[in-house]
Amino acid sequence: MHQRKGRYAGVAYIRGPLPLLGPAFVAAIAYIDPGNFATNITAGSRFGYLLVWVVVVSNLMAMLIQYLSAKAGIATGRNLPELCRANFRPTVTRGLWVQGELVAIATDLAEVLGGAIALQILFGLPLLAGGIITAVVAFGLLGLQSRGVRPFEVVITGLLLVVLAGFLYSLVRGGVGPEVVAGLRPGFDGKDTVLLAAGMLGATVMPHVIYLHGALTQSRFVRATEEDRKALLRSQRLDVVSAMTLAGIINLSMLVVAAEVLSGGPATVDTIEGAHAGLTVALGPTAGLLFALALLASGFAASGVGTFSGQVVMQGFLRRRIPLVVRRLVTLAPAIVVIALGVDPTRALVISQVVLSFGIPFALIPLVLLTSRRRVMGGLVNSLPTTLTAAAVAAVICCLNVSLIVLTFAG
Repeated sequence: MHQRKGRYAGVAYIRGPLPLLGPAFVAAIAYIDPGNFATNITAGSRFGYLLVWVVVVSNLMAMLIQYLSAKAGIATGRNLPELCRANFRPTVTRGLWVQGELVAIATDLAEVLGGAIALQILFGLPLLAGGIITAVVAFGLLGLQSRGVRPFEVVITGLLLVVLAGFLYSLVRGGVGPEVVAGLRPGFDGKDTVLLAAGMLGATVMPHVIYLHGALTQSRFVRATEEDRKALLRSQRLDVVSAMTLAGIINLSMLVVAAEVLSGGPATVDTIEGAHAGLTVALGPTAGLLFALALLASGFAASGVGTFSGQVVMQGFLRRRIPLVVRRLVTLAPAIVVIALGVDPTRALVISQVVLSFGIPFALIPLVLLTSRRRVMGGLVNSLPTTLTAAAVAAVICCLNVSLIVLTFAG
C-alpha cells in the first residue's frame, strides 16, 4: 500500500484524505446542538417554510468559517485564541476572552437543557437531575481524549449519525411540501422572525467552534514542509464540506419536519416537549422515540465539545488552565439556575442561541483579519476573493444583530 510523507498521530497515514477526516465532524456536532432543535422547530411550526433560506445561508457561512479556522491551525500551529494573544494588544485579548467565556456559558446552557429535556421525555427524570447527568456524560466523553483524538472523534461522529437517523425517519414519514422552494427566497415577517433568524444563525455558526477547530488541526498532523501543509489543507477542505453538509441536512430536516407536521394546527408547537408529542401523534411512537434519542445524543455530544472548547479559549487567551471540574461547574451554574427558576426551557434555548449570535463577530472578525495576513499565514494566506467573502459574511451577521437590537427596543 502506498504511503505519503508525514505522520498522523505518530503513524504514517495512507494515501488519500480519509484517514485525516474527523476534526470538522467534532465541530459539526455543535451545529446541531439542542439550540438548533429549539430554533428550527419553533421556526418551522410557527412560520412554516419561511425561514428555510436562513438554514441554507447559515450552513454555507459555516463551511467558509470552519475552513478558515482549520486553515489557521494548519498554517501556524496555533488555534485562534493563541493567534489573537500573539497578534493583538493585551486589552483586546482580555476583552475577547471575557466574551468567549460568556459564549461558553450560553453554549453550556443550551447543551445541558437539551440533554435534561431529552432525559425527562425518555425516562421522566426531573430537569435538574437530567442536567447533572448530561454534565457527567460530557466528562466521560472528554476522558476519551486520554486514548488519543481518534476515539473522541469516532464517538462524536457516531452521535451525529444518531441525530441524522432520527430526523431522516421523520422526514421520510412526514414528507416535504412544495413550499420548501419558496422558502429559499430571503425574507422576514415581523420582529419575531428576525429574532428567530438571529437565533438560528447563532445555533448554526457557533463562535466556540470557531475557536475550537484550529485546535483540532494544529498539532495532530506534521506540517514539516509547505507541500505537507497544502496537502493537509486539501484533506481538511473535504472534511469541512462533508461534515457541514451533514449538519446542514439535519438542520433543514428539523425545520421541514416541523413545518410539514407541526404547523397549521389549532395550537402553535413552540416547545421541544410539544414537538415530541406532536411527532408521536402524527407519525407514531417510533418517530417520537427517535426524536428524543436524537435530542439526547445532541445534548451529550455537544456538551463534551463545548467543554473542550472552553479549555481552548482560556488556555489560548490567557495561557492558563484550571481544573476541568472547576471549569465545568462555573459554566454549568447558569443552566442549573435556569432550571431551578422554572424558566421555560425551549424559550431559554432560543435566547441562548441569540446570545451566541452576538458572539460570532468577536470570533469571526479576528479570524478574517489574521488569515488575511501573509506574515501570519505564510503561503496559506487567504486569497483576496476569500477575504472579501468572509468580510461580507461578518458584515451580514453584524447587520442582523443590529437589526435585532433595533426591533427589540422598538417593540
